Amino acid sequence: MIVAIPARDEAEEIAPCLLSLAAQQGGRVDAAVLCLNNCTDDTAAIVRGLSLPFALHAIEVELPPAAACAGVARRIAMDRAAAVAGERGALLTTDADARVPPDWVAANLAALRQGAEAVAGQAAIEPVGATLIPAHLHAADAAECDYAALLDEIGALLDPDPADPWPRHDEHAGASIAVTPAAYRRAGGIPPVPLAEDRAFFAALRRVDARIRHARDVRVVVSARTVGRAAGGMADTMRRRMVAADAFLDERLEPVRDAARRASLRAWLRRLWSAETRSPGASSLLAMRLSLPREELATLLATRYFGEAWAEVEARSAMLRRRHRVPVVDRPAQAALARRLRDGLRARAAFRPGAGRSDTLRYAAAGPA
Repeated sequence: MIVAIPARDEAEEIAPCLLSLAAQQGGRVDAAVLCLNNCTDDTAAIVRGLSLPFALHAIEVELPPAAACAGVARRIAMDRAAAVAGERGALLTTDADARVPPDWVAANLAALRQGAEAVAGQAAIEPVGATLIPAHLHAADAAECDYAALLDEIGALLDPDPADPWPRHDEHAGASIAVTPAAYRRAGGIPPVPLAEDRAFFAALRRVDARIRHARDVRVVVSARTVGRAAGGMADTMRRRMVAADAFLDERLEPVRDAARRASLRAWLRRLWSAETRSPGASSLLAMRLSLPREELATLLATRYFGEAWAEVEARSAMLRRRHRVPVVDRPAQAALARRLRDGLRARAAFRPGAGRSDTLRYAAAGPA
């Protein structure tokens, strides 16, 4: 089991991070690969001075300004880790300011043994630092997370994923990712993007139908710093919100009806894609709902991976274009609507097994909210 870590000027954080890896119970780290990206402090010297119970590979790089980002550094570390792990190993990645609990490796490996090809963990701000963040920011984050969970459960009810059953979470944090070497290579590795490489990596995994588990028992803590290493990252977000509250929720969070329609259409497409024989009438109706030519939809249904077909449908369908973001002031009303829909779908699933199919058709047929 190999852990990859990108690090840039992490002299204060890197030793506690690596020592937390050394304290694993029920599973062990075989090696850690660090990509020391354009460091100007003592990070490299501190790493060399540590005595650890696993092999340590430190890659020191000087990247040009345009490439000196977490996406490129994590890709370098993960590519080396994949080479060290071989085909039968497991790849994990975390952040240099993270502290992983003693069961982190064991919990990730358990999810992989149960059939997952990738495991998304959750990241929380370390408790002492969290007390320095204003209470209103904690409250706003909790309310947004509550709304995100409602939308995710609606999606799970309308379009169930056997590899990722409810309960689950919907985070994609670079501070806690596990993946098999085969799935890592199939997805093309970590996208070398300047921001949100973690979300981009999970999007790439979805395109190749990797079995992803959002495991609620896999958690790490990260620092509460407001001066980060990546413009637009979590630290920047916290600092910005301390100055002025955001007007909109995270851009991935849609209004309830839009999110339900998206899940319904995805479920419909999934059934057609996986069917050995397809009804011309059903294909034509779905093409009409998606505002796509029937021939174009037929081509997409012939792709190797369902995730690839869905990504292309999302990109091409006017019905799936993200039209609206949710204003923060509208969140309570949207959350109340989401709870009613979620409760109704729960009741139908409990009393009429398979009822999600009729709900899928009903929401897919609905026009824009």
